[in-house]
Amino acid sequence: MAGGGSGGHVIPSLAVARELRSRGHECVFIGTRNGFEARLAPAAGFPIEYIEIGGLKRVGLVQTLRTMLQLPAGIFRARRLLRRLAASAIFSMGGYAAGPVVLAGWWTRTPIIIMEPNAIPGFTNRKMAHVVWRALLNFPETARFFPADRSEVTGVPVRSEFFNLPVKSRTECLTILITGGSQGSRTLNNAARESWQYFRETQFPVQFIHQTGRTMHEQLSREFASAGIAGEVVSFIEDMPAAFARADIVVCRSGAGAMAELAAAGKPSILVPLPTAADNHQLHNAQAFERAGAARVVLDREMDGKKLFEEVRSLNADPDTLDRMSQNAREFGHPGAATRAADLMEEAARV
Repeated sequence: MAGGGSGGHVIPSLAVARELRSRGHECVFIGTRNGFEARLAPAAGFPIEYIEIGGLKRVGLVQTLRTMLQLPAGIFRARRLLRRLAASAIFSMGGYAAGPVVLAGWWTRTPIIIMEPNAIPGFTNRKMAHVVWRALLNFPETARFFPADRSEVTGVPVRSEFFNLPVKSRTECLTILITGGSQGSRTLNNAARESWQYFRETQFPVQFIHQTGRTMHEQLSREFASAGIAGEVVSFIEDMPAAFARADIVVCRSGAGAMAELAAAGKPSILVPLPTAADNHQLHNAQAFERAGAARVVLDREMDGKKLFEEVRSLNADPDTLDRMSQNAREFGHPGAATRAADLMEEAARV
C-alpha cells in the first residue's frame, strides 16, 4: 500500500487495506515518517515500512534538489522491500511518498493499481499513467490521462453512513454546514462571520453548523453567541455524517475527500477551491461538479460575507434548485469503491 503525506491519500488506502485483510490477505504500507501514514496505518493495525523522500510540487528549489537526491536511494529501498515482502501487487493513491514505490514496482514488474481521486491526476499518477496495471478514477474526465483499456471509474472509498443518509425534507429555515476540514479555513471562517449581519438584517431564516478548526474557534464562537443567528460554532465535528444529514447546503473546500462525501450524501454545495492545491486540482474538482449542476464555485479571492449571503439567497430562491443539485451530486457517488479495488488487487496478484 503506497502513497501518503495527507489524510486524503492515506484514508482511502486504509479502506482498501481493510477490505483485503477481511479476505485473508496481508497488507503492508510503505511511506514516510512525516506523513499521516506513519500514524494512521499502525493505529489501524497495519505494518509500515519507511523510505526517505520529499515532495516536488510547490516546495522550492532546495527541497526539490533534496528530493531528487533522495529518489535513487528511495527506489532501491522500495525495491528491496518489495522483494523481501514478496509483494504480489501494489496499490497506490499517489502523492510524493508513492513515487519510489511505483517506480520500484515498474522495475520489478509488480502489477500496480493506482487510484486517482482528483479530476486532474497528481504528479506521480500522471507520470506513471502508461505503466499501471489498472487506474481507478473518481471523475470520468480523468480518463483522458490513462489508457482506455486500463482505466475505469470506481469512485473513492467513502464511509457507508454518507450513502445511507435519508433525503432531507425542506423547511422554512435553511441549514448551512460550513467546514474547511479538521484544521479549518481562514477564508471560510471570515466569510461566515461577515455574512451574519446580512442574514440578520434581511431576517433570512437560516441556521449554521460551522466547523472552524482550533485556531479561530474561541474568537468565532464568542462573536457568534452575540450575532443573533441560530446554530452552532464548533472547533471539530465528530460525527460528520450526522452534520451532513442536517444540512441543506454545504460550504467547503473541494479536496477529493470532501467531493466524495458530497456525492455520497447527495448534498448541494458552494465550493471554494484551495488556491495553493497542487496542480490547482481543487479548482478542477469543483468545476466538474459545477458543470454537472451539482455545485456553485466561488474562487477563494472572491469569497467574503456578502458573496456567501448572495450565493445562499440565490440557491434558495428557486425551490427546485437544491433538489436538482442534490440529484446531480449523487451521480458522482460510487458505493463499493474499496470492494472493487480489492477485487482488482486480487486479480492483479494472480497475473
